[in-house]
Amino acid sequence: MELRVTESSEDELAIEIAGEDHTFMNVLKGALLEHDDVAAATYDVNPEQSGGQTEPILTIKTEGADPLECLEEAAVTVREKSASFRDAFEAAA
Repeated sequence: MELRVTESSEDELAIEIAGEDHTFMNVLKGALLEHDDVAAATYDVNPEQSGGQTEPILTIKTEGADPLECLEEAAVTVREKSASFRDAFEAAA
């Protein structure tokens, strides 16, 4: 997975996440929206200014928190939930 920060400020982060699709982006966005300090989280795979299909660009806006730290916490949440699901699936099999 390749990441490229396209915009960064005290309370906003836009990051391009190469090689991912709607499935991963929706899960990551959902984990971000569960975070108390995240005011908004969205992604776009076809920004108007790009002129066509691009890699997904995730945008995070926070209230009183570092958006990069919120992204890191959301990634940990996704990893933990994925491991929990895998364990439950294997136990059910």
